[in-house]
Amino acid sequence: MTLLQDKVVVLSGVGPGLGRALGEEAARMGAHLVLVSRTERRLEKMADVVRGLGRRALVVPTDITDEAARQRLVEAALAEFGRVDVLVNNAFGIPPMDPLTSLDVDALRVANETNVFAPLRLSALFADALAAAKGAIVNVNSCVLYQSQPEFAGYKLSKGALAHLASSLATELGPRGIRVNSVAPSYIYEDVNKAYFDWIAAETGRTHEEVYAEKAEPTDLKRLATPDEVARAALFLASDLASAVTGQILNVDCGEFHAGA
Repeated sequence: MTLLQDKVVVLSGVGPGLGRALGEEAARMGAHLVLVSRTERRLEKMADVVRGLGRRALVVPTDITDEAARQRLVEAALAEFGRVDVLVNNAFGIPPMDPLTSLDVDALRVANETNVFAPLRLSALFADALAAAKGAIVNVNSCVLYQSQPEFAGYKLSKGALAHLASSLATELGPRGIRVNSVAPSYIYEDVNKAYFDWIAAETGRTHEEVYAEKAEPTDLKRLATPDEVARAALFLASDLASAVTGQILNVDCGEFHAGA
């Protein structure tokens, strides 16, 4: 697929699982990558993958919660490529899994620096470049939006704010030709959740396969999405195939939640 041929994609939150899949799938689709996270070693490994696929990669170690660092990121991306076509806000933080009435507000504030304020500021700082390219912003949200378990309340609050941010940015930036959309995965079957399922299995005296089946049961497809599948959905929204799509949240959850249902 060449959906992103020669596009420049800025990807925050490069890491294992979805972060790696987003970088690799974007390169397979023809994109050049600006790779962003705090850990340079992880970025270099991702850059090797991108370059191995014949695409260019710029490594920019960045604390995206720091305004000066965010500005340096924008400058570095434009100095290297002269343009930016897509911003993918994938980095996230998880607040303590406590009910709202006992949640540590400072811990929530720390998570929101990554989950809400960093995507806001990165979108604002890249807006001129994205407008010049008639580009796109894709935020990685979560199907936690549709759940109400007390242990997920802080995360839902954070991701709910991100959803409202994306909606407002779509309206504000639309006249400049910038599309803003989100993907919302449920459980992604990758290393972190595989380990989580192992832990649940050990705690409850079940097998990994039984825990997987329990998590997959609410879905229409009776399985969980892979990182590659979520990445491809996100990058579809970044591509010209979605040229008339903005202000939307695309659930990538094998049919666990139905919009409007």
